[in-house]
Amino acid sequence: MTVYPLKSLTIEEAIELQFQLVDSITQFFPGNEILTRGDLGVVKGLNQPRFTYQVEKVLAHFFKADNCMLVRGAGTNAIRLALHAAIGAGGTLLVHQAPVYPTTQVSIEMLGIQTVSADFNQLSDVKEVLQRESVDGILIQVTRQKMDDSYDLAELIRTIRSINDTIPIVTDDNYSALKTSGIGSQFGGSLACFSTFKLLGPEGVGCIVGDDAFINRLKGENYSGGGQVQGHEALDVLKGLIYAPVSLAISAKVSDEICQRINQGEVPGLAEAFVVNAQSKVVIVKLQDNNAKDVIEAATTLGALPHPVGAESQYEFSPLVYRVSGTFRSVDPTAEETMIRINPNRAGAETILKLLKNSMKLVKK
Repeated sequence: MTVYPLKSLTIEEAIELQFQLVDSITQFFPGNEILTRGDLGVVKGLNQPRFTYQVEKVLAHFFKADNCMLVRGAGTNAIRLALHAAIGAGGTLLVHQAPVYPTTQVSIEMLGIQTVSADFNQLSDVKEVLQRESVDGILIQVTRQKMDDSYDLAELIRTIRSINDTIPIVTDDNYSALKTSGIGSQFGGSLACFSTFKLLGPEGVGCIVGDDAFINRLKGENYSGGGQVQGHEALDVLKGLIYAPVSLAISAKVSDEICQRINQGEVPGLAEAFVVNAQSKVVIVKLQDNNAKDVIEAATTLGALPHPVGAESQYEFSPLVYRVSGTFRSVDPTAEETMIRINPNRAGAETILKLLKNSMKLVKK
């Protein structure tokens, strides 16, 4: 099987990203404010907590964008609001010719958006569809929707912009932000969306980065006090983002190692392994027998996580051994019985391989 995982940052690149974020923080926060828990409520003149406003300025600067907005509802609502602002109810959206991520599909249906599709792996098909169809915007999921997806985000956006340099492009950067060389807005997209919970941040906070016009519209609509991300939550977003790049780069390195060692035959009963983005960067393992559910159950008794929480959230330090993602299962219905996915989280290769060996022994009994 040929797969095309996104290129992860090296540990050295991730360290530099950490340094850049801290540098941005120092440009918007005096030191005495960092050593607080922030403020609360709808501050006069800002209509949001002042610390949240400052954190958004930090993130816009860090991502080299016009603007940034922290929102409630994590990555799902960040995408939903971005679609609302950039495409609008009843609009027409170009999507990849693949299963749409389930929560994003709900947002599309809620907004009454119609979709047309193109194969993002074939740039000629993208050009042909854009020249033939009338669309109001484009949604790009950065991580893979099918195992054989190979499109490059920067190249795809360049191709779209060569046809239409003003059409709104919304990117779903969940599972790729701070793992790869940039987010969608840094490559010419209009709005980049991701969950900060997946980046060691607090539960339920999403982030939208990009064009002033769209984000200012969303901020103007978010006038309710209950809709605000509070100052202490915004500071927790920053704290998570500081440590996420290095942590995620280490996890990517571990994924490469366990994949290589499984393919060298180190774990009996495992046929083949691949590093893929599904949606987070994980190791997909094909089993010699159709016993995926038994392997997952055995691994759980030996210390593996039984299910994801936020897919690499602050709570997920033990390795995850789980079924492959819903979008992958919709492409290959047999995958639920024949494959497992492994996310190292904060574990090392030795721990994971030991867990897999012992799981296979339990299953054989």
